[in-house]
Amino acid sequence: MFVDELEIEVEAGKGGDGCVSFRREKYVPRGGPDGGDGGNGGSVIFCASANYNSLIHLTQQHLWKAESGKSGSGAKRHGAGADNLVLEVPVGTMVFDKKYGFLLKDLAAEKDEVIVCRGGSGGKGNVRFKSSTNRAPRQAEAGTAGEARTVRLELKMIADVGLVGKPNAGKSTLLSVLSAARPEIAAYPFTTKHPHLGLVHVDLDRAFLMADIPGLIEGASRGIGLGHDFLRHIQRSGLLVHLVEPAPADGTQPWDNYVTVRKELTDFDAELGSRQEIVVITKGDLPEAQGVQNDFAKKLRSAKLQHNVLLISAATGSGLKELTETTYRQLQRENQSKTQW
Repeated sequence: MFVDELEIEVEAGKGGDGCVSFRREKYVPRGGPDGGDGGNGGSVIFCASANYNSLIHLTQQHLWKAESGKSGSGAKRHGAGADNLVLEVPVGTMVFDKKYGFLLKDLAAEKDEVIVCRGGSGGKGNVRFKSSTNRAPRQAEAGTAGEARTVRLELKMIADVGLVGKPNAGKSTLLSVLSAARPEIAAYPFTTKHPHLGLVHVDLDRAFLMADIPGLIEGASRGIGLGHDFLRHIQRSGLLVHLVEPAPADGTQPWDNYVTVRKELTDFDAELGSRQEIVVITKGDLPEAQGVQNDFAKKLRSAKLQHNVLLISAATGSGLKELTETTYRQLQRENQSKTQW
């Protein structure tokens, strides 16, 4: 099961109470106050970890609470401070305060962390209140309460390349061939129910991370179909690889399908519509594929769009090497342009 949005309650631990105590030992006159301080409560921290790619492990309970600090005791013994509660989340998780709606932090890199609730402070023991005019103080402080809030977690997967296209365009098949990812594959649309990540190796020293986004249909940006739930996952992708089926089973035209997906991307996020992409005609072993590639190249040239148009076949392996090389080179150019800027 894949979970990329979640609301949970988090509560930091209470500080331990200070102690009221007096030293009473045989043969020790005027022992005086010796109550120790309470320990601090544990804080709640979210930390980005590569060990997770979903938020499902946090669904097992609604309230996550850190431990409270221990109370102080006699002989000036301070109570132990509680350990922080560290909740690991996937890299790319955005942490929002639900009540006020603001972003606490975008955990965009591994080991990024944010303290969402601070633990309460431990109370002072009565030894802290001793003075020249108050030799036997009988007061101590109670520990303060820890912070509490409801947070909304939103995962945006981080990948170098995002695969987009209509359902059954061959995205899952391509990812399974190029990487060790094993998304569900079948001869019907909407097989993929959630995004998948795979590491694609160009050679021994070069690789990039590719994400397979569930198929988009017309109206996806308005909440129609499955794709609208996952459009945000391609917002972090540096490059789009747009897969087009040359002979759709539903009788639609490849160019119309391409335009439909491009419109949904633009309607969802205008920046996505202007992002660099590589256009790939899939199922190159079909007789229609070569003609579709030529048609796309002509139409993109006439529209003055400098997109690559490649032809591949995941079944035969044709064109896959060219695709990975082209994708890696384009990523390098994108990274260089960002660095120069």
